Amino acid sequence: MKTLLSSRPVLWFLFLFNLAVAAAAPLVVDGAQAVMTGVGMGVVSLGAGVSLLRTRDH
Repeated sequence: MKTLLSSRPVLWFLFLFNLAVAAAAPLVVDGAQAVMTGVGMGVVSLGAGVSLLRTRDH
């Protein structure tokens, strides 16, 4: 499972999908649920983005 989650295509999917959901959550859901959804998905997106930067080829 670790190999699958650390592959570049999966990291790109996690980064882009979670970033889109974090940006759209306040438009779709109201109140505290929108804030928590945005924050949670943003954290996952940032984690995937950091992993992409750390594993890129120089």
